[in-house]
Amino acid sequence: MDWSEKVVLITGGTGSFGKKFVEIMLAEYHPAKLIIFSRDELKQHEMRQAGYDHPSLRYFIGDVRDRERLKRAFEGVDLVVHAAALKQVPACEYNPMEAIKTNILGSSNVVDAALDCGVEKVLALSTDKAVNPVNLYGATKLAAEKLIVQSNAYAGWGGKRGKPTRLSCVRYGNVVGSRGSVVPVFLKQRQNGKVTVTDERMTRFWLTLEQGVRFVIRCIEQMRGGEVFVPKIPSMAVMDLARAVAPENDIEIIGIRPGEKLHEVLISEDEARHTVELEDLFVVMPPERIWAKPFGWDWEDQGKPLPDGYRYASNNNPQWLTIEQIREMIRPIEAEHEKGTLG
Repeated sequence: MDWSEKVVLITGGTGSFGKKFVEIMLAEYHPAKLIIFSRDELKQHEMRQAGYDHPSLRYFIGDVRDRERLKRAFEGVDLVVHAAALKQVPACEYNPMEAIKTNILGSSNVVDAALDCGVEKVLALSTDKAVNPVNLYGATKLAAEKLIVQSNAYAGWGGKRGKPTRLSCVRYGNVVGSRGSVVPVFLKQRQNGKVTVTDERMTRFWLTLEQGVRFVIRCIEQMRGGEVFVPKIPSMAVMDLARAVAPENDIEIIGIRPGEKLHEVLISEDEARHTVELEDLFVVMPPERIWAKPFGWDWEDQGKPLPDGYRYASNNNPQWLTIEQIREMIRPIEAEHEKGTLG
């Protein structure tokens, strides 16, 4: 794919993922135009002041809840990365309709605008919490995944600009240093001599912002439409994370919170039946994909099927981070914390 000829738009572009995506796009891929779509004018101003002020950048104020605004923003756009979402689990539990409006209805608006404007590809970000969800955030992201995947059928085999709009998802685990990460919490608690962990058995998938962005870029280049791409990423024990951040501190076990799991799952047993494994990722394929027939679908040829009963969970993962590896990953976040620039 020649990115220099593409107009790229990212929803939620002022968030942690958005900033890293823009940084890598400008440094390595040089798109013809890169549009940052978000609803907060202050964050856009701060992002511009922080140096994100390249001639190819456009700052577009809007909310994914506003379908007409999305249609205006999507005119002439080739590729859309849909990262906008309400992500804080407690906030979503307390404000359920707001989470539904942004995460589900907002994703529906993204689909409609992309189809109406003839966008070439849409890649939406999902989360391990969408698999067998136990909280509203996970449930909204599961619904958003279903919307994105099945909307390929609306595009059919044709499209407004000569080719059909294709839509896919990426699904991965906790991101080191993103807003909502537990690392900044531990860093603040460290100053008081004690950190809190909800359950000493807890495990999580983990990856860095840069790993997440590069995986998304790769999936945009490879997607056919309808896949959910899952990277093979390491797990970590939350107790190891606490020891890595605050090795001298006491650890207090406070009990698991509502809507929280002991372990996260990236591929369920039911999904495994229509998933193929490649060297460094999994491709969850939709059971029905009539839209792919005229264009071919060769994921089965590239990968191998998963065994019966397979489940990709953070507690049965063959890859684990050591405390020293965790320390290396959080070092840049510690530096930002010390400078007071960790947002």
